[in-house]
Amino acid sequence: MEMCLRYPVLKRLAAGLLAGAAFSATALPASAAVDNDLPVRWNTGGAVWSTNLDAFKTFIEDGDVVDRGLAGGISRSGWTASELRTGLAKSYSVDVVGVTRFLYSDAGVKFLKNQTRSYFPYWSMSTYAVQGLRGAIIADAADGSISSAGIMAALPTDFRLADTCGTYDGKQNICAEGKCQGEAQCTSLLSWYVFLPACIQANQMTDPVAQVRTAPAPTFTPIPEAEPIRGLW
Repeated sequence: MEMCLRYPVLKRLAAGLLAGAAFSATALPASAAVDNDLPVRWNTGGAVWSTNLDAFKTFIEDGDVVDRGLAGGISRSGWTASELRTGLAKSYSVDVVGVTRFLYSDAGVKFLKNQTRSYFPYWSMSTYAVQGLRGAIIADAADGSISSAGIMAALPTDFRLADTCGTYDGKQNICAEGKCQGEAQCTSLLSWYVFLPACIQANQMTDPVAQVRTAPAPTFTPIPEAEPIRGLW
């Protein structure tokens, strides 16, 4: 039975900070930076469907969709499958010190709270949401670059997307305000992931005062798909 205890969580966060994560469409890691294998638990009402990291890796590398939760997330993302594959793998150059300074600043904490509106650790919910997302971003930034997929792989614990009958609505606050197009792109989890690393790059602190900046809309060339996306049905 899974439990969410304070000190194991902090221990795994520390491990994530030291380990880092390198994740790209051409060279994906065999495992996450820390012991986490369920980056998304799609929680709607009382139903939960978990999508593991391998399903995301398979999608990004090959375009194959082998998980029904992921298939639904793709269809509700506001992006084509090819755009998502490229967007999730796209790498952004960062300075880990500048990223860390921002994420620990008052503006950075406010940013992290805003970004974990409906997406947070499965068991502790919003209690450790800021620490969990911050740890994943810094871990991925340790090698001087970040990506959506790298942040996902470095999550220190299972995360859920909560849509729980009024308590949480499952919508995410896309960080690049005004850059997304349409309801799906501006609220879906996978679109949130596409925009997140660009926003972190734009807000890394190279000066003493942090001010949240809007990242430009991501631009990328979609990966050609040799055959249609395959789901479970």
